[in-house]
Formats: sequence, C-alpha cells, structure tokens
Amino acid sequence: MPSLDFLSDDMRRDPFTTYDRLRAACPVMLEPQSGLWMIFDYAGVKQALSDTDAFGSDLANIGVHPTPPWLVFNDPPRHTKLRNIISQAFTPRMVAGLESRIGALSKELLGRSIKRGEMDLAADFSVPLPMRVIADMIGIPDGDWPRYVGWSNATLKLSYTIRGISPGGDLTAQAVSEYSEAIAEMRAYLPRLIDERRSTVRPAPQGSAGDLLDRLVAADVDGERLSTEELLGFFQLLIVGGQETTTNLINNAVLCLLENPNAMALLRRSPERLATAIEEVLRYRSPFQFVFRGTKRNVEMHGQTIPAGKLVLLMLGSANRDPKQFADADRFDITRDPNPHLAFGHGIHFCLGAGLSRLEARVALADILRHLPRLRLASHEMWQPRPALHVHGPLRLPVRFDAEAALSA
Repeated sequence: MPSLDFLSDDMRRDPFTTYDRLRAACPVMLEPQSGLWMIFDYAGVKQALSDTDAFGSDLANIGVHPTPPWLVFNDPPRHTKLRNIISQAFTPRMVAGLESRIGALSKELLGRSIKRGEMDLAADFSVPLPMRVIADMIGIPDGDWPRYVGWSNATLKLSYTIRGISPGGDLTAQAVSEYSEAIAEMRAYLPRLIDERRSTVRPAPQGSAGDLLDRLVAADVDGERLSTEELLGFFQLLIVGGQETTTNLINNAVLCLLENPNAMALLRRSPERLATAIEEVLRYRSPFQFVFRGTKRNVEMHGQTIPAGKLVLLMLGSANRDPKQFADADRFDITRDPNPHLAFGHGIHFCLGAGLSRLEARVALADILRHLPRLRLASHEMWQPRPALHVHGPLRLPVRFDAEAALSA
C-alpha cells in the first residue's frame, strides 16, 4: 500500500488526485507509514459516521491523548444527553437572530480595506468574522481578543499530536505544551466570565446572541446540567469548530469562484443561487478533510478487516469527491442539486453549528460579490495551508479588486 505524507503542503493544498487514486484502488486501507486505517469512499465513510456501535467517538478509549473534553468525543448515552442539553441553548432561532450582527461585522471588516483596493481576505476578513461572531455569542470583551486568538491557535495545533500523522519531536511537544497552557487559561477564565455576566447588566450587540453561556448554564435534561468541565469543552469546540469551519468555507469559496469565473459571474447575476453554491463548496473543498473514529470491534468493510481498538480516519474530502455518489465529482458546479455531501458529518454527530456556518458564509459571500468588483488573486504563489492537518484552506489569501468601483457602489 502507498504511504501518504500528511505534512506535505502540496498534499494539503490538493489531496484530491491522491484521493481519487486510493479510493479506486483501496477504499479501505491501512496506511503503512502512519499505522492508521483510512476510509475513502462515500458509502464507507457514511456507514462509519452512522454506525456508532462499531465506530466510537471517545478516542480516549483507544489510547489517544490528549483527547479534548468536547461533545464530539463522546458516545451514547452520554453524547445524547449532552447534545440535548446544548441544543436547548444553541437553537436555530438563536442562530437566525444573528444575521443582522453578521451583516454589520462583514461590512465593517470589508470597509477597512475598500480604499486600498487589496486585502488579505483570510487575515482581514474570513478569520476575524466568525471569531467575532463567536466572541459575541459567548460574551468575550473586546480587550480579551488577543487571548481568544491564542486559545484558538493552540487548540488548532492539536492535530499535530495524533500519533501517525504528527511530525513528532519538538513540534509535537510544543503543540501539547501550548494546548495545556490554553486549557489552564480557559479553565480559569470561564467561571469568571460567567460570574461577571450574571452580576452585570450588559446590553448585547444588536442582532447578537450574547446570552449563550447563560443559556448553557441554565439548560438541563432530567435535572442534569452541564458541568464546568463540559462547559469548557463546548467553549473550546465553539472556538475551533465555530471559527475554523466558516473561515475555510469562505476562503475556499473565493478560491473556487476565482478558478471558475463563469460561476462567479452567475452568482453576481443571480445571488439567490448562493445557497446551492455554498453546498457545492462544502462538497468540492470540504473545510475539514477528515474526522477521527475508534473501532469498538472488528469491522468488515470492502474486503478488509479493521481490528478493534484502532484509530480510523474517515476521509470526508475524499467521500465528497466519490464519482459513485456525485456525477462529474471533480467538477465545481454551483447548480448541483441535490448535494448530499458529508462535510458537516452525518447521523448523531451532525455538526450543531452547520446552520451558523452556512449563514455566515451566505452573508459574507454576498458582501464580497457585491462590494469587491473585479476580484482577483494578488499573487500567483502557491498558498500556504492553515496550521492544522485536518483542515483545508489557505493561511493567507491576498486579493485585489477595483477600489474606485467599490467605493462608488
């Protein structure tokens, strides 16, 4: 079996050719260099996401450390209760109420660069937009913004600690150390934040859901509420999942549209197509390329036996390019409908924040298309991947546009 270089920038920029080759040759494989099992095809990945009796999410049970105390790393029945509690606070109605706030932030961030006619779309827009939305939801004061960014960066680097895909040595040790420091800071910060919010009447920004923490503290199922450790886990999950998914979704959408100018022109003429375009970006350039599972028993799949107690990578980015599921799978088609991609997972672990990420992307991309005429890349250099092995998208995305036309629009 061929080995894969997870750390290669070339592989992380464009894994799709490799996916196509491996999916056709061995949709389930043991990668010899890392010792990891991997599932590449749509049917296999969907089965693994659905079959919680065979594929567990509690990676501590198979010796993966550190495993964050997040909802996504719990199995039923504990996962069921935690998700039910969190769902009482993180509701579709609450997410829908954020639209005006997201719109105001989007226009504010773009407005800072309009006169220049150029910007780093990642650093200036697609990173701070979802970060500020989440910070508003939690109620993090503006003065704590640098600390919040540091927590996010430290948690993202956790992927470098997974045995088999980590570089090992100093980089892995540094990632563990930075994560431990961030956890200690969060563990001290969160109770203070909750106490301050309870004791201070603070008007939330217009259109925000700034009482999310209060809702999480108050929510219960059968009299049980989230512990401080579980609140900390969801706090971390929001910081990483709630920010990184949307950041990469926006960046990847812009890359896709710049590579497909006919699609961009169609969206400028018909912005009502944005919803299906976003689904196609999620399929074609999935923000998260893989998720982890651990086998609870021996699993037979595609003529292979995955032994019990093994770490398995479910390759979402490959599944979403499977030609057995998607016609012309390697073609970017913003009119594709239906589009049953797995970018947000499937089954009981389907992403709670999917609605928020879609809303942020729709508002952001509508503003980009409306306010950045003649949008184009400012550099032909190959983009540098973001600092987490499981995510897909650029660290920086320098673009130029027609400033004069933007100012008069």
